[in-house]
Amino acid sequence: MLTFEQKQAIIESFSELTKKEISLKRLNYHYMDSLYEKTIVVEKLHPNGNGFVFVGDLLRYENEANDKGLVNIRDYDELQLREIIEDAIQYLSEEVEEQEPIVEIWNSRDGSQLQLAFEQRSWNVYHGDNLEEAFGTYEAAKEYLLEEGFRTKK
Repeated sequence: MLTFEQKQAIIESFSELTKKEISLKRLNYHYMDSLYEKTIVVEKLHPNGNGFVFVGDLLRYENEANDKGLVNIRDYDELQLREIIEDAIQYLSEEVEEQEPIVEIWNSRDGSQLQLAFEQRSWNVYHGDNLEEAFGTYEAAKEYLLEEGFRTKK
């Protein structure tokens, strides 16, 4: 496992990333030229070596990424860390092809209604016009909605 200092040196070799210190001596690294609202590439890099890289819904990482599109890099070696950061930067640099939006209406037993919409590579859950949650995959969004007691008619 790479040390915090080794990971930091590798990450900082990417000149397009900007370091920002956050709480508990952790660091975030932002890609300020992102085409999306999401700019954090490396999130919560901790002195114990733990940290995350945002990969969104890249299929290459579907078995590693959590429902927020983050991959834990604690046990990554140098080559793996460089590759995932390159992939993350490329992901945030690519235009998403315009497509017909996918929208589903989900209802709860008490009559509450949420909208699930696929927009720019993410599955967003809305309550009215307010964004409630965003997910990298449909399955993660569906699981969230089901856990919250919502169902959809197909």
